[in-house]
Amino acid sequence: MLTTDYLIIGSGAAGMSFADQLLTETNASIVIVDRHHLPGGHWNDAYSFVRLHAPSAFYGVGSRRLGNDCIDVSGLNRGYYELASGAEIVSYFDKLMQERFLPSGRVQYFPMCEYVGHGRFISRLSGTMQQVAFGKRLVNAAFQDTQVPSTHTPSFQVAEGVELTTPNLLPMYAPGHERRVILGGGKTAMDVCIWLQQMGARPESIRWIVPQDSWVRNRDMMQPGDAFFERTVGGTADLFEAAAEATSVADLFERLEKRGQILRIDRTIWPTAFRGATLSILEAEALGTIKDVVRKGRVRRIERDSIVLDRGNVDAAPDDLYVDCTAKGFRKRPAVPIFNADQITLQQVRPGRLSFSAAFIAHVEASYNDDAIKNDLCAPIPSVEVAEDFLSTMIATLRNERRWTTEKELRRWIDEHRLSGTGFPDTGVASSPKGTRILERLREARPRAAANLARIIAELDSTHQAS
Repeated sequence: MLTTDYLIIGSGAAGMSFADQLLTETNASIVIVDRHHLPGGHWNDAYSFVRLHAPSAFYGVGSRRLGNDCIDVSGLNRGYYELASGAEIVSYFDKLMQERFLPSGRVQYFPMCEYVGHGRFISRLSGTMQQVAFGKRLVNAAFQDTQVPSTHTPSFQVAEGVELTTPNLLPMYAPGHERRVILGGGKTAMDVCIWLQQMGARPESIRWIVPQDSWVRNRDMMQPGDAFFERTVGGTADLFEAAAEATSVADLFERLEKRGQILRIDRTIWPTAFRGATLSILEAEALGTIKDVVRKGRVRRIERDSIVLDRGNVDAAPDDLYVDCTAKGFRKRPAVPIFNADQITLQQVRPGRLSFSAAFIAHVEASYNDDAIKNDLCAPIPSVEVAEDFLSTMIATLRNERRWTTEKELRRWIDEHRLSGTGFPDTGVASSPKGTRILERLREARPRAAANLARIIAELDSTHQAS
């Protein structure tokens, strides 16, 4: 039997970030179990041209930089901090395991193994079962159950002779087809459409099946460091002020769009979905050049000469190449207490910041003794799917940030941690007259935003109950 302090299920970004923080702050021993052959979780299954949505500075673990903190000078992300590729991320986590975790003598790693419950895991190759006795906690780092196209089973039927592929195989199958039909309206579908254009495909050779249009976050407003202080922190002040002044969900999104916080790909369509995808303005403009966009709901069946959708059919050609991008990524599921007896369930405590959230939870685990206090500090952020979910996410975020400010040492830890995005050279912009005014706007708008968002949500709840 193996013995350890912490048994971590999953070596994706959350599990690795949590383990890294424990190594930094404690003397704990750790066992990590993962079904993949390398650390990195779903990145092992992702398509070759995938990149992070947000700057590399926000991702990875606290002890080691991901990338070089450089600003791109070409491409559709030019002018912004670099976005790590999937291959770069897998290599990063593998080096972290080989160069930091295992040499510490405190980490045991079991790849290609499936956790089956009750402290037991089984090798996917040999079938050997092992038992682990953990003295402190079981850490569920796979709660969000990330889905990617290569491991996803489509929910629609495909007739014989129809060519359907995933983004993983697209570089092989994309040539030789007059039209590529992209299935899905999420970030993966956006990535595929952009990649095809970057590889030379004409926009008119792409058909895009969009079940539900989504708002996307503007990457311009989420850059780290003092060089972007006015846009990023000032943008957050704009966000809170819009939330404080909005009269409805639609009014909030209209205000956010006017202030550049969010984007829509087609200005003639009012989106109803919001899942947190992030684009640069140039990427959104590239997607806007695709005019053959089908908005008839989800695909039910693909025939050689037609596509059957929720709200009607569209013609198809026998030579069309279909690309399945319908995997949902993060599943929307009810939050659970992060600290519960001998288990920790990793979830986001800051929206869109999975790595930071995992490191934060590990820090709280190492620094506080009472689970009630730990859960009070680590309230999970609700996942988003439709536009109105964004309001609950904002309220939960404001609540967490307000709670953290009451803990002086915790606030200092946040400000100094690499994954918070503030760990860049201090140029004094925050203390300048303009920076001081931005921070004042933030302080003034926070309580008004929280109160107004609560009011709008209460009105929505009343409307839903009446209907």
